[in-house]
Amino acid sequence: MNIPVGIPTRHGIFVATFNETGLCRLEFPKKAIKSKTIIKLTGHKKRWYSNTTTALKEILLGKAPNPLPPLDLSTGTEFQRNVWQQLLKIPLGQTKSYGKLADELNKPRAFRAVGNACGANPIPIIIPCHRVLAAKYHIGGYSGESGWKQYLLKIEGAIFIE
Repeated sequence: MNIPVGIPTRHGIFVATFNETGLCRLEFPKKAIKSKTIIKLTGHKKRWYSNTTTALKEILLGKAPNPLPPLDLSTGTEFQRNVWQQLLKIPLGQTKSYGKLADELNKPRAFRAVGNACGANPIPIIIPCHRVLAAKYHIGGYSGESGWKQYLLKIEGAIFIE
């Protein structure tokens, strides 16, 4: 059973969804959400919520999160899951281009597919798709609300061109 819970931050309430495997979705704060009841979690889901909350707050302060909760990426295709695993390897404050990621996956012509996989990332911020840029450090797209990609890259001290 999927359980969505609110994670209050200074940027609003993110909504994290957990299933029996781990964190399976993270949604950006919505302006319409004034409050989100945090249901009483027990056992491993309580620990996962705590790990997710800590990781999210650390990232929003420009720090490397540790530890991450278990991540359930089963909703993606094999290619998407491979991209998402590569994103987890990009260090804080560093970026890669869509083309470079495609090369690392031995699919040098799949830069658009890498971009689509980044856009389909079910756990943005924690799986750092914001660290992937278009060619020559240009910002490119982002699935979050306007300004999130730039904000996250700025707090990490990454180099990019808007």
